[in-house]
Formats: sequence, C-alpha cells, structure tokens
Amino acid sequence: MPWWPEQRRDTTSGALLIRVLAETAQHAGHADIVRELIDGRAGPDHDDAGDSQWWASHLARVQQAADTFRHR
Repeated sequence: MPWWPEQRRDTTSGALLIRVLAETAQHAGHADIVRELIDGRAGPDHDDAGDSQWWASHLARVQQAADTFRHR
C-alpha cells in the first residue's frame, strides 16, 4: 500500500524543501524549549546565567539526570 494517497503523490523539489525546512524549524524549536527548561534561561540572557564554575556544576547535574536513563 503506497504511503501517500494517489491525489497527493505528485510533488516538486520546492514543496519537499519547504516541508523539510518546516520540520527542521519545528524540531529546533522543541530543542530550544528543552534547553530553556533545563537552564531556566531564554533568549539573549542565556550567557548571563553564570560563570564557568556555575556551568560546570550545572553540567554535572544535567549529566547525572541523563545518566539515570542510560541503558546498562
């Protein structure tokens, strides 16, 4: 059984490019939301979150949380 209905099978490279760009933008937006949830910062104030000591500590906390989901 074909994936697309017959009336939607014809397309152009331009239409495919727009679809890929839209999907990429959507997923990049999701990744940014996740980052904002992790570090509590959004937009241009991201670099003002803390010094190198703060970031090292933050990275350790994020890594520890991620490690709880690692398959062993």
